[in-house]
Amino acid sequence: MTQAPLSADDRAKLPRGRSRLPAAIARELRQAIHDGGFTPGEKLPTERQLAGHFGASRATVRMALREIEAGGLISRRVGSGTFVKDLPGSEKDIADVTSPLELLDARLAVEPNITRRAVVNANAHDIDRLRESLERVEASGDDIEHFTGWDQQFHLRLAECTRNPLMVWLYTHLNEVRGRAQWSDVKGRVLTRRRMDVYNRQHRAVFEALRRRDADAAGRLMTAHLEKARSDMLGQDTGT
Repeated sequence: MTQAPLSADDRAKLPRGRSRLPAAIARELRQAIHDGGFTPGEKLPTERQLAGHFGASRATVRMALREIEAGGLISRRVGSGTFVKDLPGSEKDIADVTSPLELLDARLAVEPNITRRAVVNANAHDIDRLRESLERVEASGDDIEHFTGWDQQFHLRLAECTRNPLMVWLYTHLNEVRGRAQWSDVKGRVLTRRRMDVYNRQHRAVFEALRRRDADAAGRLMTAHLEKARSDMLGQDTGT
């Protein structure tokens, strides 16, 4: 069965960014929804149509939609499609006024405990998915967009390892703030190749602690990882 192409109206609603990572597509779709391109109750284009528009695979689009759904912005109905949910209008405003440092403070308050719960609850499939994200972010080299997209995916999958839908929802909203313009403006200055290498060694250490089921070590390592990122953003570690 041939899939109908996007309508001119849907094409006008959708941005067409350069990065084809799941996190980037999710960010662009969220932006289109927040900007009113797709209104509550409206049906989104199909996976196949979105894949054609963004020049990505259906599997990549499916990962992006899964991330948005985890944040409560859309609902997916088998046999019917994907629909925008009716959410409070203040969410976009909060994302817009939250600074990168405020975001890191929030992450420090939340993620170490998410990491500990991930160690306790992750199954073999969760660990395999987390390993995939880790290997992707480690392969970023000096590509900041690739690093950012898969770094977000690694931390989101860590939240998914908790098997706690509220924790997944909470971290998805933190990821939403990470995708806003204020972080986009600063990441080119903060994410040097040397720092990305350090962050990836920290990612690997967190993963290995999770794999050996050491919840206390994983929590401490996540705290150290986020404190390093905060120090770099403040310019306290100018040597890296």
